[in-house]
Amino acid sequence: MPSRETVERFIAMVEANDHVRAIEEFYTEDASMQENLAPPRVGRDVLVVHEKAALARVQSVRTHKVRTFLVDGDHVAIHWIFDFTLPDGSTRRFDEMALQTWRGEKIAMERFFYDPATVK
Repeated sequence: MPSRETVERFIAMVEANDHVRAIEEFYTEDASMQENLAPPRVGRDVLVVHEKAALARVQSVRTHKVRTFLVDGDHVAIHWIFDFTLPDGSTRRFDEMALQTWRGEKIAMERFFYDPATVK
């Protein structure tokens, strides 16, 4: 079960746009991430590679300050809002809910829920 302080440190790292380091430091070696109904990606190294590739496809990311998150035992819910600037200068807002299962002080499973129409 994560402490509230650990979850707050994780959120702060993501808010600082240090997304890759957040995965490296806060996810278990066998962690999984799943987007909506897509098959999960499994393994921290796989998650890092995927995150680096996603970030390489955009010009910049602005992570909004988290206003809503809940910690209930091993379960955490975070409402994220990201603004992505694409290589052509256009922007997209990405509004998602992340549901996480923690194992101790690390994330073991995460599933994101968002409107796929926002990621065209």
